[in-house]
Amino acid sequence: MPEAGEALEVEATVREALPNALFRVELKGGSKGAVVAHVAGDSSLLRLRPGDRVVVELAPYDTGRGRIVRRQ
Repeated sequence: MPEAGEALEVEATVREALPNALFRVELKGGSKGAVVAHVAGDSSLLRLRPGDRVVVELAPYDTGRGRIVRRQ
């Protein structure tokens, strides 16, 4: 369990590429549905396609948005 203010990392699958380098990703298990995520840092992640598996960081205060930190 993450501490207060600490990001939670979860596995996800890219479902859709959105404008402005945003992606709609479905969290593993599908219990929380889909969230909108942006790419963190590495420009090679911009070449994500639907179906790619990624790791997403979710902030505890806004679980509807995330940050893609790496591809699996």
